[in-house]
Amino acid sequence: MSSAFDSAAIRTRSEVAITVALEVGREAARFRRDSNPGTLAVENKGLQDFVTIADRRAEQAIRNGLISRFPDDTFMGEESGRRSGGAGTWVVDPIDGTTNYIRGFRHWAVSIAFVAGGKVEIGVVYDASEDKVFHAVRGGGAFKDGIPVHAAATADPAHALVILGHSRKTSFDDHLALSKRLHERGMDYRRTGAAAIDLVRVAEGAADLYYERHLNAWDMLAGALIAKEAGAMVAMPDVDRMLAQGGPVVAHAPGLAGEFAFILDIEGLTPAG
Repeated sequence: MSSAFDSAAIRTRSEVAITVALEVGREAARFRRDSNPGTLAVENKGLQDFVTIADRRAEQAIRNGLISRFPDDTFMGEESGRRSGGAGTWVVDPIDGTTNYIRGFRHWAVSIAFVAGGKVEIGVVYDASEDKVFHAVRGGGAFKDGIPVHAAATADPAHALVILGHSRKTSFDDHLALSKRLHERGMDYRRTGAAAIDLVRVAEGAADLYYERHLNAWDMLAGALIAKEAGAMVAMPDVDRMLAQGGPVVAHAPGLAGEFAFILDIEGLTPAG
């Protein structure tokens, strides 16, 4: 399926998304600095799954900023709406890493992707820890505040740093077994709790792998495109499946493809550059 958008239309949307992500991200950061946890109006959506007034305000601001400029686009947000369709769809997580945000742990992000013709055309991630914006347009490379970023050249597993996410929808025993296997190969690992941030860490070469068995589309589509455009190997189900039900994502430095092939086998995924 081909996209209904030419390069100028995609470029314009990318520029607007970068501006919106930066403005909304900075406002959310300011709101958190000026608030105590009692004023965040935290609600529990499930076990260790929270939403705050900041999430809802940020999503509405993103929706307004995008749809006011592109009224024929559709919108799929984590908090306010889960519909997709039409020629192009914005897929948005207003605050990826809400638990981190609530607790004052600065690893959270604003994640904005634009999907058209079954492909992720634009990925934009505001990194709150650095107050910087990562972005990519399909086929055009990956950037951090306008400066190109590239996946790491790591080839020795004993030098590798990996990030492993975990969803309560999946087996914790499997997560522990995977951690043990990578540890035995000499790798060090982290878990930060924000998929968009983890994926841009792979994109900029700070980490050599990010893997999580189940994510929603708004958590990872933007970061996955950025990682891929930075030269990482990225594997995930097709975009339509991700939009409908979520799924796994694997992003890693290309020099370690042999080390991580077993993960693709576990998930039944095909590697892609």
